[in-house]
Amino acid sequence: MNKSFKNTVYELTRKIPHSKVATYGQIAILAGKAKAARAVGALMRINPDAPDTPCHRVVAADGKLTGYSGRGGITTKKAMLIKEGVAFKGDKVDLTKSAWNNFP
Repeated sequence: MNKSFKNTVYELTRKIPHSKVATYGQIAILAGKAKAARAVGALMRINPDAPDTPCHRVVAADGKLTGYSGRGGITTKKAMLIKEGVAFKGDKVDLTKSAWNNFP
């Protein structure tokens, strides 16, 4: 059965463990479309199933917190990640400590 890219992206996002983050590019690669990081971002923006699909756990390749469409924007996204135990260096996620390493 062939799943749509959108469904695959949301399925992968639901697998990101508590206290870990994935990058938009990582999700794109795992979903089979390595150059579709922006499309992943667009899907996170319209996530119909938050918080069950934890879009707040998806960040930029450098750990920067980019858009968050939930109430409070990026400030809320950062607070949610800190509460989950995600490590930060300044305003960026410390990917050496908090990256979800789920590459095949």
